Order: sequence, then C-alpha cells, then structure tokens
Amino acid sequence: MQQRPVIGIPTQNLKSIDRIPEDLPDSWIMNQRYFLACVSVGAIPWMVPLLDEDPDTLRGIYDRLDGLFIAGGVDVDPSSYGEERHELCGRVDLPRDHVELAMVRWAIEDGKPVFGVCRGMQVINVAAGGTLVQDCSLWTDAIKHDYFPGAGWDRDHLAHDIRVAETSRLASAFGEAGGMVNSMHHQGILRMGDGLVATAWASDGLVEAVEAAREDQWMVGVQWHPEMLIDTHPGTRRLFEDFIEAANQYHNASALV
Repeated sequence: MQQRPVIGIPTQNLKSIDRIPEDLPDSWIMNQRYFLACVSVGAIPWMVPLLDEDPDTLRGIYDRLDGLFIAGGVDVDPSSYGEERHELCGRVDLPRDHVELAMVRWAIEDGKPVFGVCRGMQVINVAAGGTLVQDCSLWTDAIKHDYFPGAGWDRDHLAHDIRVAETSRLASAFGEAGGMVNSMHHQGILRMGDGLVATAWASDGLVEAVEAAREDQWMVGVQWHPEMLIDTHPGTRRLFEDFIEAANQYHNASALV
C-alpha cells in the first residue's frame, strides 16, 4: 500500500483578517480548500500552529512532515525582506511570516518538497532572499491582478492568461505552454530569490510561477489559486499529484537514512 505523505499547511492568525471583532480569542485558522485539495490527491494534511516563539517545537513538527504547502493570505510584512512599508501594503501577520519563512528555509536546505500558492509563492521567494513589489499598481504597465472575492469575483474566475516556460515542472503538468488562471493578489515578485527560476509570466511581465533551479528539489510556487481549479483543470490536478509523489519519494528516501 502506498504511503500517504504528511503535508504541513501553516495557519494564519484570525485577527490578521479584516473585519474580525477584536474581542474574539486568539485563534489559528486556515481555508478548508487547501486541505481538501491535498486530501483529494492522497495526502494527509497537518495544520501547523504559528509557534514562532517556540522554535524547538516548530522544528519537531517540521521534521515529521514529508512536504510543505504554503497557502494564500495577507501580505508578507516588508520587514521580512528588509524594506520599508509602502502605504499600499495591506494587513500582515508577522508570526505567520516567521513560521513559514523558517520552514521553507529548512526545506530548501533539506530538499523537502514545497508547494506555494499566491502569498505562498511570495514566501518562497522571500525565504530565498528575494523581494516583493508591495502593490501591483507600482509595476510598469500592470494589468489587473486583484480579482478579490470581496469585490464580487468568484474564486475560480479565470482572470487572465499566463505564458509558461516549456522546460518546467509546470509545463510538464499542464501539458501546454500557457493557459488562463484565477488571480486574487495585489503583490508580486520584484527581485528573484537565490536558487529560483521564473517559469510563468503574466502579459505585463509579472512573474506568475517559480521553481527551484535544482533538479533534485520539487519546489513550485504559483501566483494564482490552483486549489480552486483542481476539480476542473486536469493539468492542475497533475501538478498536485506531482507534489504528492515528490513528498512520497522524500519520505521513502528519508526512511533509508
């Protein structure tokens, strides 16, 4: 029977979300869609608490994982990549930044598989030493990227097309060098992190996907939300399946050490 890999999904602070009553108790939460998408391709998801002040426990959790899934959410705090906050930067969650950045950096060192979506792609880039543009309106000739559900858009709305590098994990899963994606972000990659390569772009040149330059590490970040497309787009399902297969291989290799 094939191993079901354990995939860690870091949470977010409830109070980092807009329009939440301040008198609610401190809580860690995360959108169910990420967990359901991972379960649908055979993984066991593990909800990771934001124990940013307890690195020993956090490392203990990390060591039991076969892969990391870094989800979407609020903005990465500019202090996490050494820049001053721009007035267009939105709500942030520093404990989440600390936990996700630590775990991704450990995974880069260990070769553990990482899949990041939307904010998750940006976290991968920052963990590798890159920076972000704090609002896409600051990007030259920017198209619209912020098709947020709160403004009336469905989460699976296919907002714009992308161009995919032909020799990439993404193209291998998609079986094509382009396609339409949903888009719910207002930040993006400015300077690429070390050891990463861009593998997809929007028509305005904004990076829409990154991968590890190393062939021996499965690390993919996409700027859209594939968890909403996994049931309707075969290439998206294959991308999730590839991630889980990589996590299986990592588990099996670790068991031999």
